[in-house]
Amino acid sequence: VKNGATSFEEVKEATGAGAGGCRGGRCKGKIDRLNITTNTRNKMMKYAAFKLAGVALSLSLAWTSAQAAALRVAADPVPHAEILNYIKKIDPSLDLKIVELTSGVNANELLANGDVDANYFQHVPYLKDQEKALGKTFAVAATVHIEPLGIYSRKHKDFKSLPENATVAVPNNTTNLSRALFLLQNQGLIKLAAKFTDPATTLATPKDIVENPKHLKILEIESPQIPRSLDDVDLAVINGNYALEAGLVPAKDALGLESATNNPYANILVTTPALANDPRIKALAKDLTSPQVAEFIRKQYNGSVIPVAPQS
Repeated sequence: VKNGATSFEEVKEATGAGAGGCRGGRCKGKIDRLNITTNTRNKMMKYAAFKLAGVALSLSLAWTSAQAAALRVAADPVPHAEILNYIKKIDPSLDLKIVELTSGVNANELLANGDVDANYFQHVPYLKDQEKALGKTFAVAATVHIEPLGIYSRKHKDFKSLPENATVAVPNNTTNLSRALFLLQNQGLIKLAAKFTDPATTLATPKDIVENPKHLKILEIESPQIPRSLDDVDLAVINGNYALEAGLVPAKDALGLESATNNPYANILVTTPALANDPRIKALAKDLTSPQVAEFIRKQYNGSVIPVAPQS
């Protein structure tokens, strides 16, 4: 706009269109061009405003849609999916879609790829190891229960009857392998190097065994497959969930069982940082740590699964 004019009347003065200042019809062309420029600008501003409103609406609808959608949670069949199915009964307002995990499926990869919204199957040491392996960061939404690791046998009724060179099946993943070695140490079967004092912060391997009186042979096997090896080995160190799936009762059948006191292996509900504040995640976390669910866990699993929530 010429000479800083801001209104049509000011432009007329500035271009000589007012008070007889229009000579030779020149001002008419200027005013016409001004009208075209002003109209174009107004249209562009309206279009921009419309686009911004559309983007805001789209984002709002997307968030609303996400909140309204079923919450997809990957979980081991026992006890995790069973606990989630109980929550579906007591909290029908929470729309849960339970994705039961099968052997070989990495639930953290599912979460990282957006195939599920959360998972419920692991403990914090395992999660930290997975974050390093996958190059991802996840968020812990709730700490729910402990599944004590147990030592089982179909060949021996106690540890005294173990022969020399007895075979011991242990999990082959880093964190549960270390966990198994700490349990064997606690039962007096092996001794680890002095630096291995805290299972939550130090990870042991068979190379870290410094005393092995019975010369036990440590066999590293995929965790879900260990119950199947019971007929072939002298001892098997089995995760609580896989023991339950195999029909074992950890609190009764294990020759040795982890203590629940100060146990760093509590099972957790995990999601992504982007979904950490999602109302659906918060609702599920609240349900999982409720006294009602804790009581269900106690009655259903009789000490084989131990809720973190205090007894009401």
